[in-house]
Order: sequence, then C-alpha cells, then structure tokens
Amino acid sequence: MKTIKMLAGALVCATLALPGAAQQFPERNIENIYPWAPGATMAASQVIADAMGQELGVNISVVSTPGAAGTKAFETALSRPADGYTIFDGYVAPLVLQPMQGNADWTYEDFTPLWSATSNSFAIVVREGEDRFEDLPALIAYAQENPGELRYSPGVAGGLPHMVGAKVLQTSDAVAQLVPYPEIDVAIRDLRSGILDFMIINPGVYTVNKDEVDVLAVLSELEDASETYDGAPRVQDFGIDLGMSGLAPMGWNWWLVREDTPEDVVATLREAMGAALNDEEVQQRLLDMGYVPTLYSPEQYAEIVGPVADDLQSGIDAVAWEEEQLQSLDN
Repeated sequence: MKTIKMLAGALVCATLALPGAAQQFPERNIENIYPWAPGATMAASQVIADAMGQELGVNISVVSTPGAAGTKAFETALSRPADGYTIFDGYVAPLVLQPMQGNADWTYEDFTPLWSATSNSFAIVVREGEDRFEDLPALIAYAQENPGELRYSPGVAGGLPHMVGAKVLQTSDAVAQLVPYPEIDVAIRDLRSGILDFMIINPGVYTVNKDEVDVLAVLSELEDASETYDGAPRVQDFGIDLGMSGLAPMGWNWWLVREDTPEDVVATLREAMGAALNDEEVQQRLLDMGYVPTLYSPEQYAEIVGPVADDLQSGIDAVAWEEEQLQSLDN
C-alpha cells in the first residue's frame, strides 16, 4: 500500500510538471502597489480591490508605497515579475506627470491597462459663512480688481491641484497669492482662521471638513463630480473656462500590469475588475466616499490617457504664468 501511495504521489508530481498542467491563475493573493500614504483615496482603491478579489477568489491587498511623487511605487511594481500578482495603482502623477517632468523613464504606453478606476475632482472652497464672495464669479472679479491680494493654497506647490487652480486663474486673468503647505490639513485650519481666502481641495478633504467650508465651484466637466461636493456648481456652469478637459483637471487612477504580462492572465484580471466596477453597490460606496467610478474600458486606455499630457502641460505653463504675475507685482 505504501509503495502504491508513493507511486501515485510521483505520478501527480510528474503530471503537474508537464507543459500546460499549471494551476489556473490566480493561485495566491495579489498586491496592488498604491503610490501614496494611507488615507481616503487608498480606502477607495481597497473597495475595488475587495470586490475584485471576491470575483477571483483571492485577497487583493492595497499596499501603500509613497515616495518621489508616486514613482517609488511604480519602481517597486516594475521590479516584480510580470505574472499578474502585482498591480500598479496607476495615478496620473507617476503615470503621466512625472515622466513629463523628466523624473521617470516610462510612458503610459509602457504598461498593459486593466480598467480605469476612479476620479476625484478638485473644488474651490472658502470658509463657511464667507460673505465676501457669494459665488466663483465674485471671487474672480475681486482677484481681477485686486491682483495678488487674495491668498490661496492648493496644498503642495506645483502639484496637480495647483496646476488646475492656476489654470482657472490664468483663463480668467486673475492673480492670487500662492501659499503652499506640506500638509493640506494645516491649510484648512488657516482657511478657517482667515489667513487664507480660498483653497483648492479634493473630495477626501471635503468629506472631513464639509461643515467648515463652502464650495464655490467644482473644477471638472463631469456631471457626477458635483455629486461628490453635495451638488455644488461646476466652474463651467458660470461660463468660466476651466482650460483643461477630460481627466486632465482631476486626480484619477487606471489599474495596470507590466507590459509583458501573459495575455490569459491579463484577460482574467480585466474580467474580474470590470465585474467589480460595474457592481452598483461598489459604485455607490465609491460615490459615498467622494470618488466617481470612471468605467473606461481597457480598449479606451490610449484615447483617454494619451491627450492628458497636453492639458497637463498647459497646467505647468499656468503655474509658470502665475509665478511671473506675482513677481511683477513684487517689482
């Protein structure tokens, strides 16, 4: 009997070693390499990961890997095998913006897309009860008449929120004094105390501080974006040119894998992620957190992501324009 069992075991091992006898993907848990510190945005990715993991029958953990404006996460993911067990949480900063600025040696074309995940639009806010500016046109008019008098913060200088805010000011020929902060939570406190006149914030910050701020305008052309700010008007609703279109003026992520990942593995991941994102319960959870499911398919990757670089360059140029305007006021 012992000999028979040994022979049976050897036969099983030999069978598994034959070509085409590998276990079906996935055999083990998957990691999503997330480029920022833990917070509301990471929680949104985990909602998708949990739903996708249920489709696949494995756990998908979202692993915070912050550093170098998101490029550390990409470098970490690129160092892993192209076997589908590592997913890039491909946010716009490391995927498009950092390569544009010469801080990364890849482009969006160097990855295989799964599905787009979410977008988080920015908004211009003032402190709650602010009576100087009843709406965005009033704030713009004041900034036009009093260049450099208003103080605002997008959080970190040079980041995407700064680019979008500067672009709106540039298209309106309005100048405000930039006050950068390493942490946006500190900026919110200064807004409440009157040190700042307005801010550019994201849905996560709004959700935590909604009782302390009034939203003047959502900086997005997407209709669902206003829902994340409790129905606030969009900038174009006032006839003001945002100056950026599509996904360009907002944070967004597109889940990716390495370019050389096997096609069958890619197909399995795409099917699972598509099912997760099209689940109405998942969509509502994301909307409740302030994140709009974008639902762009893998086939739309190039046509959606490709044009973003041009609009982001206009945001970079707007930041440079703002700096020139402020320097001229100092002189």
